[in-house]
Amino acid sequence: MAPSKDRQRKLARAKYDRQLARRAERERRRRRIWAGVGTGLALVLVVAGGAWIGGAFDSDDSTETTAGDVCLWTPQNATANTDLKEVGTPPTKDLPETGTETMTVTTDKGAPIVASLDVASAPCAAASFSFLAGKSFFDNTECHEITADGALRCGDPSGTGNGGPTYSFYDENVPAPAPSASAAPSAPVTYPKGTVALVGNPPGSNSSQFLLFFKDFSPAEPIYPIIGQVTSGLDTLTKISKIATVENATGDKVKPKEKITIQSLTVGAAAASAAPSASTES
Repeated sequence: MAPSKDRQRKLARAKYDRQLARRAERERRRRRIWAGVGTGLALVLVVAGGAWIGGAFDSDDSTETTAGDVCLWTPQNATANTDLKEVGTPPTKDLPETGTETMTVTTDKGAPIVASLDVASAPCAAASFSFLAGKSFFDNTECHEITADGALRCGDPSGTGNGGPTYSFYDENVPAPAPSASAAPSAPVTYPKGTVALVGNPPGSNSSQFLLFFKDFSPAEPIYPIIGQVTSGLDTLTKISKIATVENATGDKVKPKEKITIQSLTVGAAAASAAPSASTES
């Protein structure tokens, strides 16, 4: 689990970035006002504009986060990226920070894939998935890639690799680089088979897209934050991994030749009641 001070620094940085963006927009507005006003209002606007830019009317101008903040969500521009889907944002306070939650991914390829989400290590990722699942964000969407790294990539309603909700959040629980094979031949696998991880576009800007690893993967530089582990349904994931792939729009041979549809994705109590009993698949 990331230290709480670490998370608070990230929250403060995200808040500070938003404040800079707001101040830049206020400056643009001030210049437009100056261009259109008469000289008789100049003195008034100097005083009001100075207070405005100085933050006198800004009710949220501190870089400190409040004690109750667990996560902050960075807005994304849906006008600039039409693949994004507006569903609102999760709350920032009173979010779970301990324990686990159950995520159930029901596809058209067999038994549901059930995973345990590590709330303690990735509270914001878990909160985001719970929020989006409650909005039926993932339902009737396609898993658009079977990656060369050995994972099924899902969670983008647009199927382009650029889609998601209109917010993002920072990395949590990115594993440390694995030692070289010569230095530690028995070193643990970075992303073992069954790992559930986030994939950001660009890396570090996470939203709804996730990876379900169907084989072990140990990159030299890990970039995927781990959110949980599959507890049942690995046979379904193995079956999906055997689907042939063709080139996608960017020329990478990762697009499944056969559609892989998420019929529903649930998190929490609803997922636990719907999930079959865990198996001992390998």
